Amino acid sequence: MERLPVDLELAAGLLARAREKGASQGDVTVAEHEGAQVKVRLGKVETVSQAHETRLGLRLFFGKSSAATSTSDLSRASLERLLEETCAMARATAKDEFGGLPEPGELATEVPDLDLLDGAAREMPVERCIDAAREAEEHALQHDSRITNSEGAEFGTSFNRIIHANSEGFAGEYATSGFRVSVAPVATSNGSMERDHWYSAARHHDGLDAPEAVGREAGRRVVRRLGARKVRTREVPVVFDAAIAGTLVRHVGQAVSGYALYQRASFLCDRLGQRVGSDLVRIADDGTIPRALGSRPFDGEGVDVRRKDVVESGVLQSYLLDAYSARKLGGKSTGNATRGAGQASGVAPMNLYLTPGEHGLGDIIGSVEDGFYVTELMGFGVNLVTGDYSRGAAGVWIEKGELAYPVSELTIAGNLNDMLTQIEMVGNDLRPQSPVAAPTVKIARMTVAGD
Repeated sequence: MERLPVDLELAAGLLARAREKGASQGDVTVAEHEGAQVKVRLGKVETVSQAHETRLGLRLFFGKSSAATSTSDLSRASLERLLEETCAMARATAKDEFGGLPEPGELATEVPDLDLLDGAAREMPVERCIDAAREAEEHALQHDSRITNSEGAEFGTSFNRIIHANSEGFAGEYATSGFRVSVAPVATSNGSMERDHWYSAARHHDGLDAPEAVGREAGRRVVRRLGARKVRTREVPVVFDAAIAGTLVRHVGQAVSGYALYQRASFLCDRLGQRVGSDLVRIADDGTIPRALGSRPFDGEGVDVRRKDVVESGVLQSYLLDAYSARKLGGKSTGNATRGAGQASGVAPMNLYLTPGEHGLGDIIGSVEDGFYVTELMGFGVNLVTGDYSRGAAGVWIEKGELAYPVSELTIAGNLNDMLTQIEMVGNDLRPQSPVAAPTVKIARMTVAGD
């Protein structure tokens, strides 16, 4: 069967046919993906996988009724069936007064070049990926004689193309790339065995940390865990390592999502303009940063992407909304719609980060007389409705301003409302290896439960 060219003309043609069949509004999203993933363990190649997929999603509205479907078969006959089925489903679906596309004035009028594609690396041979993974693992194993094993090292590439068009006149496309290297060494000492990992991720290959640097850091982190102790339960200052402090920002992002808000499932409901953190809490969402992992020129509904101050000097300034949740809450889309092909719209941050402070890690550790430096979190004990927070943790105990000894099998507990207001130091070590990130953070008091 003839496969139609994947372009904006294809999307426009589908929308025109939908109009002929009575659809009042509609949009088309096409997502092309190709990528490779290799894994080595102890120098030997364990897996090599490559994938290439194209998926088209069609969403149609008949008044306030709608349906969304998708297909990976882009033949003319398949797309005609998809159109017929989507129309039939949309006509039969119950009405939703808040449904519909974004308002025309909210749609992006241009598609800025954010340098999200490393086209030169598209033809990277798989042998080079294997070499990078091996190099990362080799340097982890060589870091210390107590590192005796490995759960493996991985190197992955990803190339994506997004096309989006709607019946209100928006049409745009962009392409992205992504690269990631990681390694997870295992160390043993006196019958104790510990595992840790480290990674680097970037849009462009030259933005990755060198594989040997990733391996050395993984080795340093796993050796630091050997000989872990337990501590007695107490209330102490808690320092979140930059690699995991982003989880606190992620909880804020979830709590300001329009869907959590209109479902009354957030501890930040009805708190716009109110203080929700200390003066040091400055959280921004910015999808316009060149080369950043969460950047894009328009959101999943074609709305303009822009920088937003979510929390400024501790005061909640903005929620994150798509068109649907904005209507439910009586606001406007913030350009945070996310959609897979054929899926309903949702909300997600772009690049959500806690603005760095002025303190180095040494300054933050040095300010703690007796406390806990968290380097790993386990479990999912966070209630976004109430803000109650309880998670398993491991890390290093701090005594008299120095990292003293590793600790494990602990639980840290508090409430996100209190934790945000008790942030009293923020580091200068923001490492945006994820779309959600933060530098090192010190919280004045939390309960650390041990023996």
